[in-house]
Amino acid sequence: MKNTVVTFKEAKSKGEKLTMLTAYDYSTAKLIDESGINSILVGDSLGMVCLGYPDTLSVTMEDMIHHTKAVARGAKNALIVGDMPFMSYQTSVYDAVYNAGRFIKEANAHAVKLEGGAAVAEQVKAIVRASIPVMGHIGLTPQSVNAFGGFKVQGKSEEAARKLIEEALILEEAGAFSIVLECVPAKLAEIISKKVSIPTIGIGAGNGCDGQVLVYQDMLGMFADIKPKFVKQYANIGENMKEAFKKYISEVKEGAFPSKEHEFKIDEEVLEKLY
Repeated sequence: MKNTVVTFKEAKSKGEKLTMLTAYDYSTAKLIDESGINSILVGDSLGMVCLGYPDTLSVTMEDMIHHTKAVARGAKNALIVGDMPFMSYQTSVYDAVYNAGRFIKEANAHAVKLEGGAAVAEQVKAIVRASIPVMGHIGLTPQSVNAFGGFKVQGKSEEAARKLIEEALILEEAGAFSIVLECVPAKLAEIISKKVSIPTIGIGAGNGCDGQVLVYQDMLGMFADIKPKFVKQYANIGENMKEAFKKYISEVKEGAFPSKEHEFKIDEEVLEKLY
């Protein structure tokens, strides 16, 4: 079944949990989509897991458009959300709407995600007015890692917790159809989820959210540079891949691959004419 922003709204009203994973290429998006996921986030996390950057700040709009196009070609049923990269929406309302439009028009995304609350409320309103669905993102917002002084849990003090609740309500009022809560204490995330009428998608925010999202390389054990506490590893594909690569290297060096079954034949009569 095709997932849309209406799917998200209905899931919240019915108490059904929403599922979301990242993807950055056609093959992975196709596999995730065929598994029955509700939504695929083409995250700016690609800067770290695909491009090898130390954070997400260096990711460009061209990077995001390129990868979102590939995901859109592979996923037929999931709601595809394009992650707006650093400085693609903070500079002005005009830039925000223009770049959000590129995700829809050029990359075939169905919605966009941007980080922040009150500071980006006007951008959210303008993008929504342009008929582009917006997913909010508060708590630990990786594009603000320098301002936060690192990747740290957010909302632990009373003041910080109240601010996150306020930010969530502001995003809802601005027209966001859902909100990602990242690295937020579980009890606080549960309170936020009850206070807003739109779905919350947690990542390191406990089970009280209306849905969950993970970076697929993290949950498959394919990315070891950072190991967040909130990630559950469902398979160790990284080690399986390395074992396969090593076996391939060994068989090539030993002459075991390719074997006869992997070769193409030519008529002996043709060969005789070559000598």
